[in-house]
Order: sequence, then C-alpha cells, then structure tokens
Amino acid sequence: MTEKPNRIILGDNLPVLRAMPEASVPLIYIDPPFNTGRAQRRTRLRTVAAEEGDRVGFQGKRYRSVALGSSAFADAFDDYLGFLEPRLVEARRVLAGNGTIYLHLDYREVHYVKVLMDAIFGRASFLNEIIWAYDFGGRAKDRWPPKHDNILVYVKNPGDYVFNLEAIDRIPYMAPGLVGAEKAARGKLPTDTWWHTIVPTSGRERTGYPTQKPLGILTRIVLASSRPGDLVLDFFAGSGTTGEACRRTGRRFILIDENPEALAVMARRFAGDASIAWINFDPAPHTTES
Repeated sequence: MTEKPNRIILGDNLPVLRAMPEASVPLIYIDPPFNTGRAQRRTRLRTVAAEEGDRVGFQGKRYRSVALGSSAFADAFDDYLGFLEPRLVEARRVLAGNGTIYLHLDYREVHYVKVLMDAIFGRASFLNEIIWAYDFGGRAKDRWPPKHDNILVYVKNPGDYVFNLEAIDRIPYMAPGLVGAEKAARGKLPTDTWWHTIVPTSGRERTGYPTQKPLGILTRIVLASSRPGDLVLDFFAGSGTTGEACRRTGRRFILIDENPEALAVMARRFAGDASIAWINFDPAPHTTES
C-alpha cells in the first residue's frame, strides 16, 4: 500500500517533533497561542428570518440568531518563552538545510520571541519581520487600536534558502498612475507589510475555529518559501489552513495539534481527502508481555 503523503497528528507537538527526522522539512509555519492571558472562544451563528428576531437587517427585516456551536482553547502561559523554546529548538533541528520558518505572533510577545529566535537560529538567519495589517474587530478608546500581527521569518542557512519571487501573488499599486499602464496591470510584489482582511465572519472560508488565519496569507507563504512537492510542517495547526494552502499549491503537509476541537474542525475541512493519514500520537513506547 502506498504511504499517504499528508499527515494530521493529534498529540503534544514536542514529543512529535522529537520523533521526526533531522533536516526533513523545507518549510515550517507556526501560529502558536499569543499568550493573551484569557481563553479564546468563538461562537458560530446562523440568522433566520423571524418577526420577533434580535437583529435588524436590510429594509428593516428582522432576524433571529441561532448558535451552531462554539470552540475555545486556553491562551495563558506563566512562562511563555519556556513553553516555546524547546519546540523552537526542535523546529530548527527538523528544518532542512535550505529551509525557512515563519513564526506568527502579535505585539505582546514578538519582541521577546525575536531575541529567543536570534539565540536559537543566529541573528544572521533572521530574514524578515512581516507585518500583517487588517482593519476589523474592536476599537480601543484609550490607545491606538492594535490592528496587526507580526510574522518573524528565519532561514536555517542565510546563504542558501528558497524564495520564489515569480510565484508570489502581486498586489495593486497604491498610485498606479505613477508607474504606467503596463506595470499597473501587472501589479507589484508585496513588501514586508501585508494588507489582508481577516477571515470574514460569514464567509465560506470560515471554519469556526477561534484563531483561524486567512488562506491568502498562508498561500503566499507556501508559494514563496517552498517548491512543489515539498513537505510543509505546522505544529500548532488549529483549523488546518496551512494544509489547505498546501493542497491548493501541490505541497505535502504535516499538521500537529493537541486540541481535539482543532482535529474536529480539520476533519470537517478535509473530509473525503484520501491522501491524509490521521494519527493519534502516543509518545510512550509499546511493550508486549511474554
């Protein structure tokens, strides 16, 4: 029987990483918990027409909200760097010689994790800090509203890594009249600041997972920093968006998460995909009694 090229693993990512071969993964993307200090929860809603509904829509028509389900995970660590460090050490070990890692964070921890990554990978291996800017959600009244995430990009070997310039999606010029019709029609390459909407609440892409990231962000990363057929690893897989980006671009993937709710979301998202091996990882060695 042919081995399945893709794997989704339920388990603690640290022992899973320790069991993986050295220098075996060309691209790693991770979106670890942001250490917000509170539980992350999202409730999925559907609206139905109802005369006594709790919402008012177009032309004054009323609708009632129906809860379809909710999901949550704890996002608080007393020692966040102590939690991440052994996992990042293993990530460097399993990263291929010409590999790249993208580490998705926010303003609370990015400065501390940058210092940690410099220690693990070396400052010369730091390639970029990408700012993903968006414009939805709450609006603070006592400070500038935080509307961006930070993505740290490191390579294992600063003299040898994959960056597919021509494969990257192009974006519109902000002032197309200044560059001429030909350039304006082609668009420009993104910089280290990415303007991209969050996953729409009622969009088809939405899975209901609390911290789901947009497919457009992950597709850009996969296209830029891996080659067709390469293996991509995400060991904080969540809703499985990394795997979806790989499926659409001809890459293989390993997704790891210890949250059963994440596995349930991925099971719905990848239902019917025969290329995926579903694994419940048990780090304890098995023995047989004689």
